Amino acid sequence: MEKNKLYILFAGMLMVSGGLMSSCSDSFLDVNSKTESNTETFYKTESDAWRALIGCYAGWRETTSSGTIPIVMSSIMQSDECLAGAGVNDAYNFDVVDQFDQSKAPSYTNLWQSDWKTYYAAIYRCNELITRQDQIAWKDSTLRNQYIGEARALRALCYFDMVRMFENIPLLTTPSAENVPQAQPDEVYDLIFSDLKFAAEHIPATAYPKSNAASNDGHISSYGAKGIMARAYLYYTGRFGKEPAGCTKAEALAACEDIISSNEFELIPQFKNLWPASSSNALDAAANGTYEEWLANTTYAGPGNKEFIISMKCNYTQDYNGNNDGNRWMINLGIRGIQSIDCSPYGYGWGICTVNPALVAAYGDGDHRKAATIIDIAGEGIDQKADFTKNCINDQREYTGYYIKKYTPMATTDCTPLAILWGAPGDAMTSQWQDVVILRYSDVLLMAAELGSGNAQKYFNMVRQRAYTAEDGKLDKKYTEVSATKDNILKERRLEFAFEGIRYYDLLRQGIDVAANTIAGTIQVSNGGQPATVTTMAANIKKKNGLCQIPNNQITLSNNVLKQNAGW
Repeated sequence: MEKNKLYILFAGMLMVSGGLMSSCSDSFLDVNSKTESNTETFYKTESDAWRALIGCYAGWRETTSSGTIPIVMSSIMQSDECLAGAGVNDAYNFDVVDQFDQSKAPSYTNLWQSDWKTYYAAIYRCNELITRQDQIAWKDSTLRNQYIGEARALRALCYFDMVRMFENIPLLTTPSAENVPQAQPDEVYDLIFSDLKFAAEHIPATAYPKSNAASNDGHISSYGAKGIMARAYLYYTGRFGKEPAGCTKAEALAACEDIISSNEFELIPQFKNLWPASSSNALDAAANGTYEEWLANTTYAGPGNKEFIISMKCNYTQDYNGNNDGNRWMINLGIRGIQSIDCSPYGYGWGICTVNPALVAAYGDGDHRKAATIIDIAGEGIDQKADFTKNCINDQREYTGYYIKKYTPMATTDCTPLAILWGAPGDAMTSQWQDVVILRYSDVLLMAAELGSGNAQKYFNMVRQRAYTAEDGKLDKKYTEVSATKDNILKERRLEFAFEGIRYYDLLRQGIDVAANTIAGTIQVSNGGQPATVTTMAANIKKKNGLCQIPNNQITLSNNVLKQNAGW
């Protein structure tokens, strides 16, 4: 039974695109017996360990490429950043997420089922490598520590997402399909901190230097593990009102200071250059025929830039034949109805997660992050384009006039999706290629400030000053220095990390009452061009303690060993 399960796992696991991480060479991927690996023939050599590690990364990426509502999209919809959106004739299933209200779509009781499955599939792969490491004939103990450290960091990332979304989850540390009850959250966090500490201590600091980002982009480094450890510490202490057993405040701060003092990372001078659509002007359909040509004609800092500490690698080579390496949720965020309207560099999407105008208003005068983060339909003249009202506004639910720019599909002036221009085998749905940024250097600076660094004001100022720095490198006259208090740091985090999957959990760690009362309210929108309102009740969020719905079919499959979260 175990052999058969592993055979099935590796049959899908080892058919991984060479673009997952640029250090995956063609010679490595061209291996023998890809579909015949099992516990008797595998986990013998360091090469086997490398292949298994690639499978762990691929499994982690499938939480984006295969999940229905992955954590980034789910959290921005649950927060005060966005509304559900979508088309006027679409099912209202996302209203359940946005408003924490099952009555909006009573039949949708398995909203997160794909996410639940893909996370546990990724965890299974990590557990395989971790538990079978002693079967491998290691020639280099440093390499062993590096590979196992990465696998444990990936397992920690998966469990951290799961425990924040659902809180009450089964904890599996071996490659098992056993039907086990949900663990106490503290047990899950104990494993998360243990895994992250192991990764931080055992992945060599020199393993993936940013000076060679082209070869290292996509790997979890020791610095990445340290940054997530600080994030987990801040979330846990705020959410549960106590310090976790696996990490102290001093350790969390030291982790951030180690990242800063390493000099491996820096802030990209212009915030807009962190995001493809923000750094590109209208794209001539006759030009930029390859990815390299496009990149050379933008100010985009690139996927491996020195501000990105952890990124989930995505490619445009995903298709409908099981090659899952794309950013599948990004198509949801694009401007609705512009398939034949030149809105270059923006491409079309399904109009989900329309932006809350309150977030737009929160940016100060002179803050360049607003234009880099949000598509202002009227401000950019898009609403004046022929057929925009008919094709977009009249078919858009919860239209606010604003869409997400950080993660939006891109197209040329003749409305060709960029990836299709580059020869993608799929379409605009499967071939979104933008990496998912998990951790940025600016986050580390703000976490260090919040944790009480002696350089708190300096770190805080670095992030704010970059936001108010013009393209000529001069600080905007409207910039004013404010104190690095916790309240101001949290306000800054809202503006800095909008739509990056961070805001919702920053709210939750301030307490469920703060989160619910901040998110709750009534927003004026238009549905199909007609005035309407969207109301979110604080009581709905509090009843559910801010947690996601455990898929009902998973509860059924467990013979009710799993228990639904309160309020759902």
